[in-house]
Amino acid sequence: MQETAVPSAPPTPPVSLAALLSRDDLGLRQITGPPAGEVTIHGAHTSEMSDPYPYLLGGELLLTAGVHIPEAAGRPGSFDFDGYVARIVAAGGAALGFGVAPVHDTVPAGLVAACEQHGLPLVEVPPRTTFSGVARAVWQLMARARLSELRRITQAQQGLAAAASRPDPVPSVLRRLAGRLEGRAVLYGPEGAEIAAAGREPGDEVRRALAELARFVTGHPSSTATDTVAGTRLAAYALGPGRGFVLGVAAPHRESGDHTIASVAAVLLSLLTGEHRSGTGAARSSALVRLLLGARREEVAPLLGGGEGDGAVTRWYVVHARPDTGAPDAVSASALGAALGSPLVDAADDVVRVLVPAPPQAEGGGGARPEGDGGVRPEAGAAAPRKPHAGSGPAGSVAAGSGPAAQPGWTLGVSAPVAPAEWPAADAQAARALARARATRSALVRHAERPGFADLVPPGEAEAHARALLAPIGGVPALAETLRAWLSLHGSWDRTAVALSVHRNTVRQRIARCAALLGADLDDPDVRMELWFALRHLRG
Repeated sequence: MQETAVPSAPPTPPVSLAALLSRDDLGLRQITGPPAGEVTIHGAHTSEMSDPYPYLLGGELLLTAGVHIPEAAGRPGSFDFDGYVARIVAAGGAALGFGVAPVHDTVPAGLVAACEQHGLPLVEVPPRTTFSGVARAVWQLMARARLSELRRITQAQQGLAAAASRPDPVPSVLRRLAGRLEGRAVLYGPEGAEIAAAGREPGDEVRRALAELARFVTGHPSSTATDTVAGTRLAAYALGPGRGFVLGVAAPHRESGDHTIASVAAVLLSLLTGEHRSGTGAARSSALVRLLLGARREEVAPLLGGGEGDGAVTRWYVVHARPDTGAPDAVSASALGAALGSPLVDAADDVVRVLVPAPPQAEGGGGARPEGDGGVRPEAGAAAPRKPHAGSGPAGSVAAGSGPAAQPGWTLGVSAPVAPAEWPAADAQAARALARARATRSALVRHAERPGFADLVPPGEAEAHARALLAPIGGVPALAETLRAWLSLHGSWDRTAVALSVHRNTVRQRIARCAALLGADLDDPDVRMELWFALRHLRG
């Protein structure tokens, strides 16, 4: 049955009866009942009432000297041991401690039989041990357990926080949580589908029950619910109101601090899956609708927001990014956007594209030139531990730190800051910068603008010349793409192969084909210069 629960501070953990019996200073001895290692105690209470039921909360070690038993006082009559023990069990008592002397010399046989019949642990307390000493020992053991549990929770919190800072934060948090709880951790999306999961795969019954529990919290006022299915403890945590993301946890056992640990993971996942800026969703939706209805980019750009100061953002960076390992998913792409300071993220194929607002100090930088691609330069020092590539951009190119910074676990290509009308050209800049970053194994490469002799040729004439010169290879896009990459990487076969994700022999074959079709000597620097000029000015 599903139960709602409210996150709270971890309760004081119980202690094992075996830990109490192991105290030599107490001299306690178990007479009957289940093994002490299977019995947990939540406190100690002394009562000489013939019916202690109204005074018990559950989980106590009930201590008595048997004053309420007539035989113990030397008075005639019988005592209902079975009824007495039954009431203790009904109240949830964990164990019964019977003090020997001064009232009673031995534990009554009828009490032993009743405890054995009802499965209640019966412990003999020797004359030298006071009930207050037993209670103090219980509280001391509980305090130690509490301290140990707090240390466990603190370590788990630190581990989860470290996982959230990794390049793949959501899978890392789920793996760390599943490991801590020795179970399964699942992130469900708004439609109820599993987005990511980690830990031991449960059986079909448990998996269905956990998914049902996740659907329960999305349509219920409470943000947390628990259940138990096939001996497995289940819990579901809604990640923020009305967003639909849910954290599901399945564990074979439940310790007192597990709920707190899972709640920490839920908070971190809420931050990772949620909007990192508030109040912008409606504006972005409006911008999308206007674009679809034919509005110009410069007209809708102010609706995208993103500026930290007053006034609308007038220039933007386009960032292309690829993870160092694996393929990007929607959640890791969103986390990358949050790290770059923009919710405008597009995860397609193996590349994540992010539209990042330029800070005011960067808005004076050069814009994109549709007819050319300028230069690209790696971010100095950003590639560690990968070897930084020597910068090829001039002193007037975008300064390091003025735009998007390198991100751990990602390889980035960054365009120049441009106006909205130049976004397509900036997109091409970022793509070329990313290709160079991968080829040179740099963490970040920025597009570097600079004036040159090519700017003296009118764009229309430059494009016409480029089309005529490159006509022999114009019908084979792979040849033009390979020639562009090979020239940009100074004729390096290996780095071109890395940039294009092909074999180096394929690069050699394509370049040889280009030389044959163009009838040109590609070892001649003048030929290379003219071909590079043409490739820069070739549209489409």
